[in-house]
Amino acid sequence: MTTTTDLMSTAGTSTGSTSGDTTRAEAPSTGMAHTERTGARTAEAADVITGARERIDALDDRIIGLVQERMAVSAVIQRERITSGGRRVNLSREMEILSHYSDALGKSGTTLAMTLLELSRGRI
Repeated sequence: MTTTTDLMSTAGTSTGSTSGDTTRAEAPSTGMAHTERTGARTAEAADVITGARERIDALDDRIIGLVQERMAVSAVIQRERITSGGRRVNLSREMEILSHYSDALGKSGTTLAMTLLELSRGRI
């Protein structure tokens, strides 16, 4: 059976006290749950991580919204291109997009651009 003291020792925050008085290592606290959730070794680091994760979640929500907007704009372009007798996909334009992402983000940028293109126009 794992005790609170064992968990705190594992996390590197044990006080090392072996006396009968109650110490931070022996008493469960909200800080301990906080550090376990974040993987941090201190409450201060857990607070920083929690705040940063909240920012990442907000950024992810904005990114998802932008991707959905990009998909809608791409659908308009494809519809107009097809209506005018053109093809659904313009490969030279896609190469420009791939190059733009690659220049800005490296190899992973190319992968990201490919995913965005697939989301926006479907597989070809």
